[in-house]
Amino acid sequence: MADDTVVQDASVGQGDRDDDKSGVIFVLERASLETAKVGKTYQLLNCDDHANFLRKHKRDPALYRPDILHQALLAILDSPLNKAGRLKALYVKTENNVLIQVNPHIRLPRTFKRFCGLMAQLLQKLSIRATNGPDKLLRVVKQPVTRHLPAGVRRIGLSYKAPKVVQLRDYVAASGPEETLVFVVGAMAHGKIEADYIDDLVAVSEYPLSAACCIGRICNALEQHWQII
Repeated sequence: MADDTVVQDASVGQGDRDDDKSGVIFVLERASLETAKVGKTYQLLNCDDHANFLRKHKRDPALYRPDILHQALLAILDSPLNKAGRLKALYVKTENNVLIQVNPHIRLPRTFKRFCGLMAQLLQKLSIRATNGPDKLLRVVKQPVTRHLPAGVRRIGLSYKAPKVVQLRDYVAASGPEETLVFVVGAMAHGKIEADYIDDLVAVSEYPLSAACCIGRICNALEQHWQII
């Protein structure tokens, strides 16, 4: 594993993360993260590299899309929102009900192959430490995700099939100046989130959007709301 896959991102300063300021928490639901022994090694299953293996075990290769999670995580972690210290927490829940806490300071691998290697390592070891410090940058934590969320926060689920379409800029502007929002976004290829802990279910476009595109819209709306350039 290359060192640059598990180091802290120096561009996100520890001092910039002010707990007194409002912020955002992301929960990425139904992510495809599953390992299996392929040949002599344990690998993260994906539709491109393991199609024959998955068909042999009577599974649909189209459902194994960890690339969706990779793109979604990069969209969050690379955002000015995160670099300004407004990302309070980030969680990933897999299709197999594994809950992962992602440190906002992590610098994820840029290539999909290295990302798969890192996730396979995480699912085996249950945590990944920084190479340049004591912090755990990725770790498996106890369910449910609600035990890790602050009390009283508004939990907003996003779905193309939601009963109402909102203009995110106005929706975010309606929140209190010191309010932390939780956005729950699906990280799967097909279907919708089935989270019973959300307070509101909305659509942010009249068209189906990828997880990364949806997250980009959320980050942009919050950056405008908090005047982050």
